[in-house]
Amino acid sequence: MQRHIKLALTAGVSLALGAIGTASAADLAARPYTKAPMMAPVMTYNWTGCYIGGNVGGGWAKTEQTRVSRLGVAALADYGSSEGSDVIGGAQIGCDYQFAGNWLVGVQGMFDFGNIDSSHALPAFPTFTSTNRTKDIFTATGRLGYLFAPQVLGYVKGGGAWARIDHNILQPGGALSESATGVDRQGWTVGGGVEWMFAPGWSVFGEYNYMDFGRKNTGFTSAVTGGGFVAGAPSEVISTRLTVQQALVGVNYKFNWGWGGPVAARY
Repeated sequence: MQRHIKLALTAGVSLALGAIGTASAADLAARPYTKAPMMAPVMTYNWTGCYIGGNVGGGWAKTEQTRVSRLGVAALADYGSSEGSDVIGGAQIGCDYQFAGNWLVGVQGMFDFGNIDSSHALPAFPTFTSTNRTKDIFTATGRLGYLFAPQVLGYVKGGGAWARIDHNILQPGGALSESATGVDRQGWTVGGGVEWMFAPGWSVFGEYNYMDFGRKNTGFTSAVTGGGFVAGAPSEVISTRLTVQQALVGVNYKFNWGWGGPVAARY
């Protein structure tokens, strides 16, 4: 009898312990799933694409003049030189291609308007004054650049330059004696600068350009009659050398016509 009671107690204890173990396992919460944190985006800059923009700055022009002939007869005379400066501004359009990692090549057209005026007395005739106006400057250049940082470009540029010039010779007292207006000049230009892409597709730049238009013999037309001159008829031929300098700042917006965005997020 005692043996049966002992066996029953043993079995009961085993069942109770099993039930407690099962209940404890059921009471345990499921292990939570933690999603791996997303990595921060890495910005990669792409300079390939086309752009438009605007610029403003200063322009300096130097004019050197020598009379070559008077009324069709050779007559050399020193007509002096002068320098002038003014605020200029305009627009630019171009396309760039980034290659070999940090290198860039591109082409650009830039137009700037403003009236860079200068004047000087003629050394050969000190009572007469030459006035000169340089305006409508256009350049077509190629450029080569290197990315010192993903968003910072240093570059050099060079190509052709064109300008329109007005020349006037004034009599004592300021009355017009003779003139040559709307004279087209062409030459070459070199320059360089730094450009910074400060936002997707947007950049700012600062640059310096030097232009040399060489010498050109320009025929003047008389505004008065007298001293052999006839109003409206050719009067003198004056050889003029022109050089121009620019210091500009500007902003560009890049379109990237299907060539990839200027800034891409990489994870």
